[in-house]
Amino acid sequence: MKEIVVGSVAAAAAVGRWGAAPPQAMLERMKDYGQEGAFALWDELSPEDRELLVRDIESLDLSRIDRIIRRSLGSQGFTLPTVEPVPESSVSKVEERSPEDKERWWKKGLKAISEGKLAVVLLAGGQGTRLGSTDPKGCFSIGLPSGKSLFQLQAERILCVQKLAAQSSDSPNNTVPIHWYIMTSPFTDDITRKFFESRKYFGLEADQVTFFQQGTLPCVSADGRFIMETPYKVAKAPDGNGGVYAALKSRRLLEDMSSRGVKYVDCYGVDNALVRVADPTFLGYFIDKAVSSAAKVVRKAYPQENVGVFVRRGRGGPLSVVEYSEMDAAMATEINQSTGRLRYCWSNICLHMFTLDFLNQVANSLEKDSTYHLAEKKIPSIHGYTMGLKLEQYIFDAFSYSPSTALFEVLREEEFAPVKNANGAYDTPDSAKLMLLRLHSRWVVAAGGFLTHSVPLYMTGVEVSPLSSYAGENLEAICRGRTFHAPKNQQDTGSSGRKEAQCGVLAA
Repeated sequence: MKEIVVGSVAAAAAVGRWGAAPPQAMLERMKDYGQEGAFALWDELSPEDRELLVRDIESLDLSRIDRIIRRSLGSQGFTLPTVEPVPESSVSKVEERSPEDKERWWKKGLKAISEGKLAVVLLAGGQGTRLGSTDPKGCFSIGLPSGKSLFQLQAERILCVQKLAAQSSDSPNNTVPIHWYIMTSPFTDDITRKFFESRKYFGLEADQVTFFQQGTLPCVSADGRFIMETPYKVAKAPDGNGGVYAALKSRRLLEDMSSRGVKYVDCYGVDNALVRVADPTFLGYFIDKAVSSAAKVVRKAYPQENVGVFVRRGRGGPLSVVEYSEMDAAMATEINQSTGRLRYCWSNICLHMFTLDFLNQVANSLEKDSTYHLAEKKIPSIHGYTMGLKLEQYIFDAFSYSPSTALFEVLREEEFAPVKNANGAYDTPDSAKLMLLRLHSRWVVAAGGFLTHSVPLYMTGVEVSPLSSYAGENLEAICRGRTFHAPKNQQDTGSSGRKEAQCGVLAA
């Protein structure tokens, strides 16, 4: 089909040529896939709207979309393989790690980072709708004394790790940048780019940050028909955070990583205020285990907690994730009699590590599989909001293809403070802020500092800049023998001002 340029003589001629009927070849092709209903209101459209509809349908890879719809709808009702608990040997537990292990992993991770072997991928396609914001989630400030956004906290942690890696190397003055690949969606891309540009990339070099968009797929009815958002536009939605694999491949970013000498990829979600981006300890553990994939996990807080958990699918099969909605009450509450803990307890918190070789493999495997999760949602349509299906892949789908996966337990209070809902619910900005302030207060005390408070301790704390410390290290010179006051109403909104640079600690 010839490309039609809007506003050109060819476009005008094409609109006139179509007249009362859609382009015949396109209509026949849509009939082949059972999607001719997209032209149902053709007679009522203006020439300009007909042009928009034709261009919208031309943009769709119909054969791929049809394959995804058929396979995904056809997978409903299939019995999943038998689920078993994760083998104990697959999990590195906090209480089992020796100081020597942790130091060895830390040094090994820093060495790999100093050699440019680590890249970081951020899943940042979500909007802050549930937080009461129309901006991307990463732009959101959880109310810290510094006023820093989630994006800024993560950027500064990357800066800190780069510095630590350089200091640990034979060339302490030669900082090797960690390349940061940030996946946006069509709804967040422009705002995210402008946010970074206006803040000068939070101190990172502009050329070490690459933005790329995840894909979209049509929203469909229960029988697989396209839902029309307007008479001339098919309703579409992002293809889930698992769309990162196809996006990295289609935009040749896996090749870009390879050209930079990357061997390992840290992949995480944006909405965790305590995320340890490019964690040297996790990377060193990953290298030590010589596996294809790994995930940080926390113990499930209580049986009904709304989190997915890692399981083994099928006897001797790969590790995978079962969503909480897939777990019945018996499974969720089942106790391991030898430990007294939940049998299915390892919660997925979207903190993953992959080899680059495995990412290449899984990008091909997921595309061939073409089976997507079906999420029933209210879809904007020509009939108002209507119930329909969004087709999504999840980041954890990759684990089913991994020949070897290791799980690395972390403490919730140190590394997992999700920011998902507005204050007044659970996993809120307020709860994340308090977790961060309490953690940093413990760092200050461990480094020899003292805290005073004009309000109860549970309401306040101190904030340590990521530029001063990544995980509580190197704070003695700043904190030892000093007293930090945490006044009730202090409002320090500087993002990287003189006070922070001099003290390294901000009072809350």
